[in-house]
Amino acid sequence: MPSELKLYVAPFACPRVPVVALEEAGVQFETVVVGIDGGEHKTPEFKKLNPKGKVPCLIIDGESLTENVAILTYLNRAFPEASILPRTANLVDELRQTADLAFCSGGLHLLATRIRMSHRFVENPTLAPQVRAAEIDAMKPNAAFADEHLSWNRWWYGEQWSIMDAYLHWIWHRITGSGFPEDDYPNWADHYRQQFERSSMQRMLDREQDWQQELTDRGMAFPEHPTLS
Repeated sequence: MPSELKLYVAPFACPRVPVVALEEAGVQFETVVVGIDGGEHKTPEFKKLNPKGKVPCLIIDGESLTENVAILTYLNRAFPEASILPRTANLVDELRQTADLAFCSGGLHLLATRIRMSHRFVENPTLAPQVRAAEIDAMKPNAAFADEHLSWNRWWYGEQWSIMDAYLHWIWHRITGSGFPEDDYPNWADHYRQQFERSSMQRMLDREQDWQQELTDRGMAFPEHPTLS
């Protein structure tokens, strides 16, 4: 059992997911807000913790762990009583859960970020709408897969909520209002809305308001939904 947990975060970004996991576990943890628009993720001090210059970064008794798949896997094993992932009977089933998290982290996550923040991936801002349109097209078959899966499951793994659901919640939030055809995926939309009823989600959102206020006071506030170019 770790004696100290510290998570480096940024408002509205994917650190939402491990924060929900920590809230589900009911453990004490500290969050440190990183001003992305202020370049704090590129400072030598932060890069000592995460040379990749990204959040989230979890400090476990002084040791750093990065990447959501690794962080969530660690939290699941460190706090099994929280059941942030269903218990598995064998290694293959455990690795299927890893594959699901990787589907979010390595697939949906990247597409959603390019949809919402396409202007950051081009030198010529006039090309941003083309990038966004291409990424929306790339997201559609993945969204259809998620929507069909959720058509016969309340949660990703059936009746048991898991951290996969929180990851899908964040991804849906990121593409909301981006031009993505949300009405075509009603099951994913319903799945998103249901999670606001969870106390862990509400506690995360309360924390996030404090993070945003801190960045506002420091002149580094980041918009919840960046303006589309």
